Amino acid sequence: MQPSPFRLNNVGPRVPTVGLRVAAVGVVALLAPLAWAGIATPELNFTQFTLPNGLQVLLSEDHSVPLTSVEIWYHVGAKSEVPGRSGFAHLFEHIMFQGSRDVGEDLYFKYLEGAGATLINGTTDFDRTNYFETVPSNQLDLALWLESDRMGFLLDTLSQARLDNQRDVVRKERQQSTENVPYGKAEEQFYKQLFPAPHPYNGVVIGSHADLQAATLDDVKGFFKTYYVPNNATLAVVGDYNPLTIKDEITKYFGDIPRAADPPKEQITLVPHTTEQRLSLTDNVELARVYFGWVTPSSFQPGDAELTLAANVLSNGKASRLQKALTIDKAIASDVSASQYDLQHGSVFSVQVTGNPGETAQQVEDAAWPVIQGLATTPPTKEELNRALTAWQATTLRQLQSLGGFGGKADMLNYYNHHTGDPGYLPKDFARMEAVTPESLAKVYGEQIKKDNRVVVQVSPPAPAAPAAPTTTPAKAGGAK
Repeated sequence: MQPSPFRLNNVGPRVPTVGLRVAAVGVVALLAPLAWAGIATPELNFTQFTLPNGLQVLLSEDHSVPLTSVEIWYHVGAKSEVPGRSGFAHLFEHIMFQGSRDVGEDLYFKYLEGAGATLINGTTDFDRTNYFETVPSNQLDLALWLESDRMGFLLDTLSQARLDNQRDVVRKERQQSTENVPYGKAEEQFYKQLFPAPHPYNGVVIGSHADLQAATLDDVKGFFKTYYVPNNATLAVVGDYNPLTIKDEITKYFGDIPRAADPPKEQITLVPHTTEQRLSLTDNVELARVYFGWVTPSSFQPGDAELTLAANVLSNGKASRLQKALTIDKAIASDVSASQYDLQHGSVFSVQVTGNPGETAQQVEDAAWPVIQGLATTPPTKEELNRALTAWQATTLRQLQSLGGFGGKADMLNYYNHHTGDPGYLPKDFARMEAVTPESLAKVYGEQIKKDNRVVVQVSPPAPAAPAAPTTTPAKAGGAK
């Protein structure tokens, strides 16, 4: 489960997570020792049902603390947007917090914070949008009511004035998150090169100023009616709830929301890169940076596991190949990272290298490429692969320590359900990672990570200003007296 470098989660206030780092109930009893990695394989305990209106519900009991996490995933993101109407999914991430039929304007956070809730937020990605909150367990009805009211009755209060207000907020956010931050424009161009238009991953999730400004109230309402419907959503409730009454509670709040027509399936054509794509930019930054990227197999498809571990071999820890070669041995880079970003319509394998002061973007690229390329010809040792696997397992297991929020147990259930159709896919995920061998990793890597199908974006600081011309004082006529 890889974090998105372009996920937006700027709606709600940052709230403390004190008290929410809890032990995963039942994990120890369910552990089955791995053959050689030394980390045990957990399972996600859950039950599920679907309401007649199509809302899928995932439940997971955990009575270790009197808290319950509620998280709803709408299966809509930038992938669902059409050319000329980018940014709609993220726009709704804002609008959904501004009030609905029975919830007054700007009262969503006040209701929840007044009830002691934490981790109140939403995020938008290329493939999905989610909303979540963790509440004291005796306030579960409040969370369910709030989520159901905006699913069923948001459009009752969506006016032109409210749209204009939130559109202005999002446009300012774009300025702050993309246009006026170091390397922000380069990251947007990186995705434009990886996914040429009309692919919906072309750019950043927040969309463009022109598209946001062009959106009409009817456009926005139509988007909501198509995608923010019970039969395009999955609700996860994780934590301290009464298993005898939870189904009735959820039915009470969500059961009367009518089913809509099933959203259209995305018709997305992915054109493979057959030649290298390059872009060089100058930005108001102090250090040169180079982005390398490849469009790779979609989430959970063959090859995805090998590339996930390859990213760890390259950049996870001081002993990783890029870290050792570029930040220690050559001392040419101040920072390196690699990732396999899982997406439904073409994942992204990327390497990002930031140079040390005085290094040019070309020097950084020339130093980094042989190391990146070398993983295809020099497979990882068993020790390297073990470290990469253990790092992935540890990161995944840590997510089970939190009920919800960014990457918690509710998020994991939704993530696996969204990408595989199986909320309890975790043991299978461990198994596919454990099945990777040095030879299979090198084979997949060599097939996918090549020079002739890569995207390279170089970012350079501005050239130093030319020194000012010396000034001279004209000599006075007549000489000294």
